[in-house]
Amino acid sequence: MSTPKRTARAPARTLVTGGAGFIGSHLCDRLLAAGREVVVIDNLSTGRSSNLPEAHDRLTFIEADLGSLVNELGHQGELGAFDEVYHLAAAVGVQLVMEKPVESIETNVTLTADLLKASLTSGPSGGPSRVLVASSSEVYGKGVGEVFSEEDDVVYGPTTVTRWSYAASKALDEHLALAYHRQSQLPVVIARFFNTVGPRQIGTYGMVLPRFVDAALQNKPLKVFGEGTQSRCFCDVRDVVGVLPELLSHSNCFGRVFNVGSDHPISINELAQTVIATLGSKSKVEHTPYSEAYPAGFEDLRRRRPDLSRLREAVGFEARVPLEQTIQDLARTLRAQAGVA
Repeated sequence: MSTPKRTARAPARTLVTGGAGFIGSHLCDRLLAAGREVVVIDNLSTGRSSNLPEAHDRLTFIEADLGSLVNELGHQGELGAFDEVYHLAAAVGVQLVMEKPVESIETNVTLTADLLKASLTSGPSGGPSRVLVASSSEVYGKGVGEVFSEEDDVVYGPTTVTRWSYAASKALDEHLALAYHRQSQLPVVIARFFNTVGPRQIGTYGMVLPRFVDAALQNKPLKVFGEGTQSRCFCDVRDVVGVLPELLSHSNCFGRVFNVGSDHPISINELAQTVIATLGSKSKVEHTPYSEAYPAGFEDLRRRRPDLSRLREAVGFEARVPLEQTIQDLARTLRAQAGVA
């Protein structure tokens, strides 16, 4: 693998870890459309190579574990230098975290620590790269307020409850990133995602919307866990990835945490009915106890709504894709994957 020479006219070089995943691949589409040169590192544990363009002269896809390449990144080996790094590689989905807690914790914490250290010297001329670290609304833990703000205190359950290991690992990622900014002036931004949804998302690891859409397309029951009165705010992935480069382009965003998502809540029961109505499905809603849906140690949150004031003030963000459009587009991709017109 050879590294192209950088010239004054060369496009900005960007590294996307986890770039073959759901959010990562949409981000790559956005970056390529903006004229960036993009390098993707993904081990395809949850991502898919088919999410990326088959041939693009400004896209390089490397199927590998990030850990095996971090040293090359830090020393600007064959990977070369990067103006920006988007760190999206992580364990995703509550179900995966519950089933494989060791791998999830190690992936989230160890890889992030190594990447942040390497990013100090992975930029042009051996300086730092600008880094965006993907975090999660899970960091808010058992937040009891109606709306979650970036400066809120957080409360987690006991360490004997596996559910909270993911929240703790992502919180530690944030602590590491902010510490690198304070101690070494690494230009880093943290994005806390709130229930990102859209085309290419799969329900394998407990993601609720693709599960519902897939069931509705087959006129099968939509299984709602618990009573279904718990609420979430769903934001289309195309809105989410559009704001990420904006955050990295503003120096006043460095060393800060931003909620990223929609602030329009909907209950899971309402979500199920919206999917059925949007797709004209004959499906019914069935409620399943948490004890039958998840391993022992699962706890759910009643609500999760972000305060987007900081994001709006910084970059003027507004979610624009309607939920019904997201459902239709997700249905279209699921049909295509199943070979149905």
